Amino acid sequence: MKKLCYVENNHIALLQNGEEYFPQLEAAIDKSQIEIHLEAYIFEYDAIGIKISEALKRAVQRGVSVYLLLDGFGSQNLSQAEIDILLQSGIKLLIFRPEFIFSIPRRHRLRRMHRKIAIIDAQIAFVGGINIIDDQHNPEGFTPRFDYAVTIEGPLLVQIHKAVKHLWMLVAWAHLKKRWVQPTIVTPSSKPYGNQKAAFVIRDNWRHRHDIEHAYLAAIYQAQTEIIIANAYFLPGRKFSTALKNAAQRGVKVELLLQGKIEYRLQYHATQALYENLLQAGIKIYEYNRSYLHAKVAVIDQYWATVGSSNIDPFSLLLAREANVFIEDRQFANKLRARLKIAITQESLCITSTDKSFFSWRRYVINWLSFYIVRMIQGILGYDWYDNIR
Repeated sequence: MKKLCYVENNHIALLQNGEEYFPQLEAAIDKSQIEIHLEAYIFEYDAIGIKISEALKRAVQRGVSVYLLLDGFGSQNLSQAEIDILLQSGIKLLIFRPEFIFSIPRRHRLRRMHRKIAIIDAQIAFVGGINIIDDQHNPEGFTPRFDYAVTIEGPLLVQIHKAVKHLWMLVAWAHLKKRWVQPTIVTPSSKPYGNQKAAFVIRDNWRHRHDIEHAYLAAIYQAQTEIIIANAYFLPGRKFSTALKNAAQRGVKVELLLQGKIEYRLQYHATQALYENLLQAGIKIYEYNRSYLHAKVAVIDQYWATVGSSNIDPFSLLLAREANVFIEDRQFANKLRARLKIAITQESLCITSTDKSFFSWRRYVINWLSFYIVRMIQGILGYDWYDNIR
């Protein structure tokens, strides 16, 4: 198992939901002078999308080079007319694996660009799970999605900048946009900016296929007192679920904060198929009900934490390009933990093995049918995911 490459002397700040994230992102864009890279799975041309677009346009007018990389599936609602507006303003925009009306079903189409990263002048980066979408005015009337990102300043930017530039280059060459691949305009500084130790970890289909999963597993294996995981789409493989159960059985308090409001019914019920087995191992399960839970975060032993884009399911861990930041810092971990504990105690439903609504025969059949449909899809695609959940 590959050891994480932690970098010292960073300043990392936690941002919760779009209400904290978007004002800081817009302000950083407005301060830019040289170069902006923005990667997003979903970019909607709604109130937030327009606000961020206008900030990017203002940056272009100041002479800043702006590179916008969007996923073809996640951002398929962005019309060609809206894309043309961005291109005509001088923004360099590329689509990772575009979706077409008559696309032939192939497994590579599920390899999405699920990262959410912005890096500005190689001086500040934003990494997390928050898409460019207006969560304040959703049609269901819920409060904004429960989600997190971080701002990063310091030597870790060297790794983030390199990863973002590399992916842009790959996609630009694939789109025959060689002229959009330029030498590095700005070089991130490696000078100290704070006192936090962190690692930037990506998942791809080449050298980093299992890096995020291995980072989670290493921390779970070493946990001594407490594991809190908040994850939107939780469907772990055998190794991951076994690691959690073993931690609980050796006396570690394990709490899972999962979706209570359904976004994707098949995944929701597939996750519920695992509840009974996890509860029997002593793991606590909570379903977040205040709004949609979109977070992909964890805190272990009030010292280790992660924030990023990777769910703990086969699509994130086996298929998508993801990015997480892993932080070893007690102050940061306790701040994230405090917010998760509020969500657990005040905004969630505790699931117990005696809850008849969750463990009725009807629900049992729906859950396991959903689980095996997801597993069958993975098998058809040729990915070895789950040998035996028991």
